[in-house]
Amino acid sequence: MVNKDFFAALADLERERGISEDVFIEALSGALASAYKKQVFGETANVEVRLNPEKSTIRFYLLRTVVEDEKEELEDGEIYLEDALEIKKSAKVGDVLSEEFVPKDFSRIAAQTAKQVILQKIHETERDNTLSEFSDKEGELMSGLIRKVDMRNVYIELGKGQIEGLMLPQDQVFGEKYEVGDKIKVFVKRVKSGGRNAQVLVSRSAPGLVKRLFEEEVPEIKAGTVVIKAVSREPGHRTKMAIASLDPKVDAVGACVGNKGARVNAVVAELGGEKIDIILWSENPLEFIAKALSPATVVSVTQLGDKSAVAVVPDDKLSLAIGREGQNARLAVRLTGWKIDVKSESAAAKLNLDEAVPTEE
Repeated sequence: MVNKDFFAALADLERERGISEDVFIEALSGALASAYKKQVFGETANVEVRLNPEKSTIRFYLLRTVVEDEKEELEDGEIYLEDALEIKKSAKVGDVLSEEFVPKDFSRIAAQTAKQVILQKIHETERDNTLSEFSDKEGELMSGLIRKVDMRNVYIELGKGQIEGLMLPQDQVFGEKYEVGDKIKVFVKRVKSGGRNAQVLVSRSAPGLVKRLFEEEVPEIKAGTVVIKAVSREPGHRTKMAIASLDPKVDAVGACVGNKGARVNAVVAELGGEKIDIILWSENPLEFIAKALSPATVVSVTQLGDKSAVAVVPDDKLSLAIGREGQNARLAVRLTGWKIDVKSESAAAKLNLDEAVPTEE
């Protein structure tokens, strides 16, 4: 079956859209085979379509497995040996017989199928190209517009409306309200490419959101003078962020706080009032643990084993060091990567704690 206009149109699409003709041919072969199989031969039949751009031909084949003549009932995709021998003299049981056929109503079905496949491929290619442009946005902060909110997910138009970001329930912050039409800042967690499952996953709960917000507010961080060493977060409640200065003349904590707290307050406002503890990082892990338990005062920290320590605090600061439902201590553990046992001075006096590291005044 010759169709020069058909292949000429595919060549034009390759030039205009930059989509390989081979991609169209592969998709069309499968789609045409599926269309004729359903219409003529049944769901379990095996139809093969071979498109040859060089000869501008489209050829259709019905593939059937040769079975014994004694078989009582044929299934789709099977042919008796006796009938197979009439088509191919060397046929034997188990062979797959390829028989060419001329489809009925070819023009209408082929046109409909080709249109569907071409539109789908154009859409997929444009989406994949856009996703490719977004691939370097992983781990970045982006602004968007909430377009849809359902029972579970929030859908956000990113950039200039080029692509939609998906915020799953685990990436949402309890207590935050997401309304259609609202502007929102999100952290790009992951760009997943791959056919129909391609998507951009964004988050409001990731620790990376806090890090990127501070980079946006603090020039010293963006310039690399002040470095964010670690962030631990319980979204909507509290964040602990450890920082260090690479320049002795630059006060890392002061840079992050800003004049009259302007910089940190801007981040807190974006996070809906979430509390943020800005902690000076230390190379000495025991000193770092003491700082991580801020705002509580720590008397001493003693290492007990591999990445395990006990921190001693004044009796009246024990509840502050542990925090409500253990939150402050829990965040300190995540920030430092150490297991921390918080003890009051009176409880610690009953223990033999050697090599205690007192905290700096």
